[in-house]
Amino acid sequence: MAKRQIELGVLYSRSGNYSLISEACRIGALGAIAHVNSDPSRDFTFHAIERDPMGNIDNYEPLCTDILTNTTARHVIGCITSWSRKEVIPSLERHGGTLWYTVPYEGFEASDRVVYTHACPNQHLLPLLDWAFPTYGKRAFLTGSNYIWGWEMNRIARETITGAGGTVLGERYLPIGSFDIERMIEEIEATRPDFILNSLIGPSQYRFISAYHELGQRDPHFRPETCPVMSCNLTECELPALGEAAEGLIAAGPYFRSDTYSSEHRNFGSSHEAMSYAAVMELARLLSLGANGETLSISALLEQDQTGTGIVDPQTHHTSLPVLIAQVENGEFVIRRRFAPVLGDPYLSRGKGVLQEIGPDLKVVS
Repeated sequence: MAKRQIELGVLYSRSGNYSLISEACRIGALGAIAHVNSDPSRDFTFHAIERDPMGNIDNYEPLCTDILTNTTARHVIGCITSWSRKEVIPSLERHGGTLWYTVPYEGFEASDRVVYTHACPNQHLLPLLDWAFPTYGKRAFLTGSNYIWGWEMNRIARETITGAGGTVLGERYLPIGSFDIERMIEEIEATRPDFILNSLIGPSQYRFISAYHELGQRDPHFRPETCPVMSCNLTECELPALGEAAEGLIAAGPYFRSDTYSSEHRNFGSSHEAMSYAAVMELARLLSLGANGETLSISALLEQDQTGTGIVDPQTHHTSLPVLIAQVENGEFVIRRRFAPVLGDPYLSRGKGVLQEIGPDLKVVS
């Protein structure tokens, strides 16, 4: 008997300012689709309906609408920036679609039409800052791309740092794609913080990290052992764009390629790839629970799931993820701290939970 075919939207930019992240997500999604399609136990296959916004924010909503109106797809894997995610939500609401969003974001959203499979601030930023304060200090300089990710990440960081008795010495933003980083570097050099929180994205981030590396060559204070650059969205997929300037960078996330602690470890290229793969596999699991699942909303799919094996919280559509803090050493991320999985809390409504550290303590090596 022939398997039924379920169309699945894939909405990632293959060019533009964040193409490296997009391609990592796309690889993960297509890899999972191939895995599902090769599984003889399933009674369906996925057919990817790909659309490429080419990094242009104006293309996301029309292309999402095209998928939902001109194909049978009800689920879309895609979007990188929070800007693009928010652009497509009205289309999802109008046409009964669901977006599976597979990159870290700034929280303070829980749409009925979105599933968030990557980390939010209680799973990346807050643990990173808690670890950074006793390790490096509480005098910070904040950088970010000039849109919602940078604004919100730095707002939460500012409140957390000042609430802990620390000081924010500066806060600067750049338009996405801008290379105008000289003033940032000059202010960092003048204020001499304990660490930099980097919420830039794409080529702006690469230019900034390269310039900061050059600053460290001139002044030892700005080397990773004394004043590191930290990020919640930097993964292995962007390290080739950074070269030797990546050494010593610190990042928080749910997965790093070098971490083999989990018995379920797969050799994904980055957390972007891993979370995109996980999104497709979880969707496939939900669609396998009953007939015609592809016609149901995500809320209905989650409501009918009584297996106890799901990864998506029915209330917030966020997931439970491990919290890892890693640092680039000899060209790859090495785990510095590992915490047990924690459920995404997008509005930070449960207060500051205590993370359970697991695995051996690892000494920070510069």
